[in-house]
Amino acid sequence: MTRFAHAMPGAMKLLGDIETDMLRDRLAAIRIDRPVFIAGVARSGTTLLLNLLSRLPHVATHRYSDFPFLFIPVAWNRLQERMGASGPPIERPHRDRIQITRDSPEAFEEPLWAHFFDAIHDPDALHRLTAEDRHPAFDDFFLEHLRKVLMLRVGTRYVSKGNYNITRIEYLADLLPDARFLVPVRHPVSQVESLMRQHRLFSEYTATDPRVPKYLRAAGHFEFGPQRVPVNLDHMNARRIAKSWQAGEDAAGYAYLWNSVYAHGCRLKCQRELHTRIEFVRYEDVCGDAPRALRRIATHCELEESADELVANLPDISGRPGSASLLSAAESDRIWKITAETATSLGYERERPAS
Repeated sequence: MTRFAHAMPGAMKLLGDIETDMLRDRLAAIRIDRPVFIAGVARSGTTLLLNLLSRLPHVATHRYSDFPFLFIPVAWNRLQERMGASGPPIERPHRDRIQITRDSPEAFEEPLWAHFFDAIHDPDALHRLTAEDRHPAFDDFFLEHLRKVLMLRVGTRYVSKGNYNITRIEYLADLLPDARFLVPVRHPVSQVESLMRQHRLFSEYTATDPRVPKYLRAAGHFEFGPQRVPVNLDHMNARRIAKSWQAGEDAAGYAYLWNSVYAHGCRLKCQRELHTRIEFVRYEDVCGDAPRALRRIATHCELEESADELVANLPDISGRPGSASLLSAAESDRIWKITAETATSLGYERERPAS
């Protein structure tokens, strides 16, 4: 089904337009109110934040059940409802203790962006999208899609996770003037090591099943695995990332990626019109003092009325259990050297916080 949906994007878009026309009156009554976009680099706690916020009443998110027919979410979900209930939870392929079912929240905006902006994962093209890049056809389709998700989940606040939306904050801020942005971040040495683990894991999956990178491309995941592509916010750093990976220097490549993306986020945060709309969320703060971190997040997203309920029903939250490091001392030193200026501005020191 994934191959079928991915092979005919034009037909999927047409079916999405037909679905919108059939639901026109219902969708017109749905307001997109202060949507929240979680955006950063993978392995920073983006899924953790999405899962926590999805527990709030009236929050609507994408779910695994929306894939692969993302362009017709209402019809596809209605069909699945006839197939029976979701199965028991299983650990997701990342092997990171996160349990999922068909109804679990997940990131699935990326195929929509890729359909309308065909260069957003081209390593030779700049991936940053600003207000000057507004695409009226995308804007109309995207807004109607958000209304469909709100309708499906009977919600009033849309929350999404999309790592690559860090490159599109300016676009989204112009399209949705009341949107809020959460940028999860993690100590660079820890986050780079986690990215390396995932790259090795998904490369191992590919060795036994060549469909894996095709599935990841269809879902819009280019962070790790054989299909990985640098985030290109400027050509110099994109070349550094690519050359490091080509030379087998995964640690340095991911360090350059970390620094490029979060330095970009810091620059956006310094803009007067975006300063109050962007909030950095440190993974270590959520793991170390979840109630305090979540209250700060709830205030930023204007979800304060639900904060007490969220804090009162928290699941266990902790960092990765201790295990043998993938990094040599020299690699750790090099990661810090590459990222030090940006990491220090985000409150990090050379030594990694205790797990």
